[in-house]
Amino acid sequence: MRLPRDVKTYCPHCDAHTTHTIEKVKKRRASELKWGQRRFRRITAGYGGFPRPKPHGEKPTRRQQILYRCNTCKKAQQRPCRRAKKFELGEK
Repeated sequence: MRLPRDVKTYCPHCDAHTTHTIEKVKKRRASELKWGQRRFRRITAGYGGFPRPKPHGEKPTRRQQILYRCNTCKKAQQRPCRRAKKFELGEK
């Protein structure tokens, strides 16, 4: 999927159509204090193998999170993600 870097679209904060810069959302480091991670650490503690069966195969596409940042008010909104094999942003 190829998208332009700048798009004119609706901004709910400005309540008007303005120019937005598109960014790809970067994955942040997972917190060790979340309940799922604590449960995972408790299950795998003192056990050599993996407690769950391995996934059989990868999906052919990945979900891409896209962030739209308004150039006038600098607020960002995240739109619903799209599935794509490749993701690249065009020139400015």
